Amino acid sequence: MQSLRNSFKDQTSLYIFVSVLFLVGVVFGALMVNALSLEQQQDLGRYLGNFFVTVDQGLNPVQQEAYWDIALAHLKWIGLIWILGFSVIGLPVILILDFLKGVLIGFTVGYLVGQYSWKGLLFALVAVAPHNFIIIPVFIISSVCAMTFSLYIIKNRVLMQKHGSIKQPFMSYTGLTAAMMLMILAVSTFETWVTPAMMRWVTPLLL
Repeated sequence: MQSLRNSFKDQTSLYIFVSVLFLVGVVFGALMVNALSLEQQQDLGRYLGNFFVTVDQGLNPVQQEAYWDIALAHLKWIGLIWILGFSVIGLPVILILDFLKGVLIGFTVGYLVGQYSWKGLLFALVAVAPHNFIIIPVFIISSVCAMTFSLYIIKNRVLMQKHGSIKQPFMSYTGLTAAMMLMILAVSTFETWVTPAMMRWVTPLLL
């Protein structure tokens, strides 16, 4: 990744920008909870109620899913970002994905807190937060790496300011993405077997 660092010394700025965009998505997602109609809130409430009962009975559907189902759900995001890094038009799409990831997390936590107060916050801390402490940085690192590589392509192929072969930057980009995917596989293990057990500790408070 050294060649990319030398070509784009503002990588730190990209990290800050992507992180802020993600946080804006989180805030937006939390505010979306207030825009739900009464019927939508009731539907979500019934769904969560059934989910909590299922968890409390030890039949958590998350635990029953295959490990690869959970892992692939995360790997698809990273794989899509990796592919978008090869195109000029991929830059704005990567930013949209960063924002949407924040919206999903913000909405989930915002709804739990809005409906169940501190109990919902406690549930979010054990069900949403632990694995996302790793997944979110992985997502941000992958996004910045993809954006950096895309900018490299724009500068060296579109603007014709060639600075050597693209092979080394490509290998570095792909290598880092592969490392992030390995991180996802490890975190998916935690999410598959540890998170459901933690959820069962807290769920009785919500029933």
